[in-house]
Amino acid sequence: MLKWGISGHITNGSRLQEAEWNFIASFFDRKVFARNQVITRQGETENYLSFVETGIVRFYIPGDENELTFDFCFDKEFTCAYNSFLTQTPSEYELQALTETVAWRISYDDLQKVYAQTKAGNYLGRWVSEKLFLAKSRRELSLLKYTAKERYLNLFSEQPDILKFIPLKYIASYIGITPQGLSRIRRQIT
Repeated sequence: MLKWGISGHITNGSRLQEAEWNFIASFFDRKVFARNQVITRQGETENYLSFVETGIVRFYIPGDENELTFDFCFDKEFTCAYNSFLTQTPSEYELQALTETVAWRISYDDLQKVYAQTKAGNYLGRWVSEKLFLAKSRRELSLLKYTAKERYLNLFSEQPDILKFIPLKYIASYIGITPQGLSRIRRQIT
């Protein structure tokens, strides 16, 4: 599944050389996270870049009374506490598996080996960073450009089954409102 999932998403029709792909794939390990398991803790250094085969990952800042959910990652996407991963410094937020999540992970050190020894590895790294940057930019623009109701509707157009898997309190936090505000928006829509 790793080969289809990653190579099917990064190559856009071009083919990786089999030997190069086998070298890259040899550094990935399959890891299953249980529902609600924390993947990366605040204060820990992120050591893995993960490709989510199946599952949903939540990004949040823990708090005594309220947690701030600021992103989600779904099937067939790369994820990690990326700024911590790049700088190899402690993460300021946490990642949590909201559903059972199957991920293929490569360590920071192994990724550096892939970059140094393969052309395709450098392409993979650039492609992943561009995807993560674009997702971050879309999120920032969404917060500046759209109302909470529009952000809610956009989230559902991108991920129509989201309510089956993500508690409303996390969705409310993600779109920047209280759970009560989300209830009002949901009543307006129905």
